[in-house]
Parts: sequence; structure tokens; C-alpha cells
Amino acid sequence: MSDTLLQVNDLRLHYQTRNGVARAVDGVSFDIRRNEALVVLGESGCGKSSLAKALLRVLPRNINHFGGQVHFAGLDLMALNDEQFRKQIQWNRISLVMQAAMNALNPVVRVGEQVAEPLRVHRGWNKKQAMEKVAETFNKVGVASDFLSRYPFELSGGMRQRVVLAMALVTEPELVILDEPTSALDVLTQASIMNVLKRIKQEDGTSFMLITHDVATSSELADRVALMYAGQMVEVSDARDFFHAPAHPYSKLLMDSVPRLHQPEPPVHIPGEPPNLHNPPAGCRFAERCPSRFDRCGQDPKPITLKDRRKVSCWLHAGEGQS
Repeated sequence: MSDTLLQVNDLRLHYQTRNGVARAVDGVSFDIRRNEALVVLGESGCGKSSLAKALLRVLPRNINHFGGQVHFAGLDLMALNDEQFRKQIQWNRISLVMQAAMNALNPVVRVGEQVAEPLRVHRGWNKKQAMEKVAETFNKVGVASDFLSRYPFELSGGMRQRVVLAMALVTEPELVILDEPTSALDVLTQASIMNVLKRIKQEDGTSFMLITHDVATSSELADRVALMYAGQMVEVSDARDFFHAPAHPYSKLLMDSVPRLHQPEPPVHIPGEPPNLHNPPAGCRFAERCPSRFDRCGQDPKPITLKDRRKVSCWLHAGEGQS
């Protein structure tokens, strides 16, 4: 059995808007291994959430272009029609924890029934079977079984987030995509949620794709890091390498912008703004903000695999790639 669970090559998701075509995901390639946590980092608006929607095929109506190659456990997902994808993949083998837990829950339906819905819809379980599994999953994420009969407004923000996590885990998928799962939560609740994820990864062998802009939180779970900028992946590397010795100029500036204890220098500010995805610049999309830019940055940088196996899309490393 291959160690690679998800393989993505040249994935593109473009939206048709009033201002033209927005290239939210524009030629993204990466992979996720079994029992691995891949953290997708990036500024707001860089395409992280659109990447999650593309993988789980939760697409809005204003799609201009959706294409690329996506293989999951050897299965070509792009060859499946929508009905096949819904029955075989969606919530059965890949699930999603969306942003804003309160908005993901129906306010007039008890949370136990909502978490049971994937089992009843995708597995055909009866209500008794499904509710027993929900109680088991609630226990796994730290929610007492007496919460089954409560409504979302009766739960705290942290408990609602745990319920949404239980909804994603109840079918025991191989991959769970988490889109900003700790946003709007206090620091202690964030730490508690991350501890739950680490325990589930260790005990169940679940793979995670954590989407966030929070560097500190992501470091708690990450095995590898994929950094997005303006709809593209600019660096994919092991977490230890990324957090201690980032390779791409954007990665370096991003890490330098994070406050640290006992750091004599203040955090740096990344100058400029991300490019407009309706009309991205030719060549490297970070060039206008990059302190190391030179003439070759006007050409599109191709992913370069360095000797430590990390992949970097930057002309500064053109001579370091493996043959």
C-alpha cells in the first residue's frame, strides 16, 4: 500500500465575478501521506478555503474553470461524476470542518441529530445505530453524551466547534480537512481542540489537512507545511525545516513576522499587499514584495525539489535542485 493518501497536481479553481475571472487556486500541487497532518498556511484571500472546497467538490455556481489531477488512495477523483463522488468520497472518506461552527449548525435541530445525519444519509444507518455512534464520537472529542439533545445555541463556542469536529469524524474518514477550526476561540480552547486532533491522529491514524493563517497554532499539529501565496503553493516542506529554516523569501518574512518569547528584535512587517487574483502579475507573484527579487523573477518559477526534499517555487534556489 502506497504511503501517499492524496496526490494533487496542477489543481485549478477559477471563479467568474463581476470584475472578471478570479484565479483562487491556480496550478496547485502537493500530497498528503497516511497518518500525516499537512498544514496549509497563508494570508487571508490566498485561496486556502477555495482549495478545501475544490478537494471536497463543494463548489459555488460561479465556476469559470475547475480542473487538474486529484488521486485519493489510488482512485482518480476527477474521473468521478458528482453522484459517484458524493456516494464514494464526500463525507465517507474525506470530510470537512468549515469555518464558523455556529454557521455550520442548524439552530433548530438538536446537535446529536445533525452529527448523525452523515451516517443516515451516506451509510443508511437507522436512528438508534447512528445515535450510538454519535455518542461514541462525542466522547472522543470531549463532549458529554447528554449534549446529544441540546440545540447549538445552548453550547459554548468551544463545544460547538467540538460538535462540528464530531460531525466530520463520525463516519471515520481517512482524511479530514479543517478550515480555520480554532478561529474566534480563546487561547485555552484552541489548545484543547489541537490536543483532541493530535490524540485522534495518534489513536485512529487519521490524516488531516489544517488550513490556517495562525503560525503558532499550526505548529502544534503540523508534520509538514504547505505555504500558499496568491493562489499558488510557494513552499512545501517538513514542519521542522519550515519553522526553523524557511527557504522561500515569503516563508522567511512570514516567520520573521511572528512574535517570539525572548526575541530581542521586534517582529518585521511584510511590505506591500498581495496581488489581485483577477489580474495576477506575470512571473513570481511575490516579486513586488520580495527583498531578494532580481531580473529572472519576471518568469514563472517552477517548483524546485531541494536536497532536503522540500519543494520551493523560487528562482533563488534554481541551482540547488536535485537532478
